Amino acid sequence: MGDVSELNAEDAKIITLARSSRARAGAAEGAAVRDETGRTYTATSVDLPSLKLSALKVAVAMAVSSGAEDLEAAAVVTPAETPDPSDITAVRDLGPKAQILVAAPDGTLRTTLTD
Repeated sequence: MGDVSELNAEDAKIITLARSSRARAGAAEGAAVRDETGRTYTATSVDLPSLKLSALKVAVAMAVSSGAEDLEAAAVVTPAETPDPSDITAVRDLGPKAQILVAAPDGTLRTTLTD
């Protein structure tokens, strides 16, 4: 669909951070969100016997627990074509207008979801 180089630098950065987190942890998904002040939060999916969370949900939770009041953007690196609808809802709960960048494991931008 798209090349990360076509994105602005801040959006390309959160895709790179999400991809790096995924690779470092060997997780199925990596995500990063950027809050209203420009701070970023990275996360990976959690797959434990008693706890399963998507990378986007963990990243949103990290932003909330750090005091973020809004999200400007979110990125997820995943083998899936699109995030689970509940992941989109979690992003929208904190950032109703945040764009969601969906990238393949190689970092190729698949799609951008907007409000």
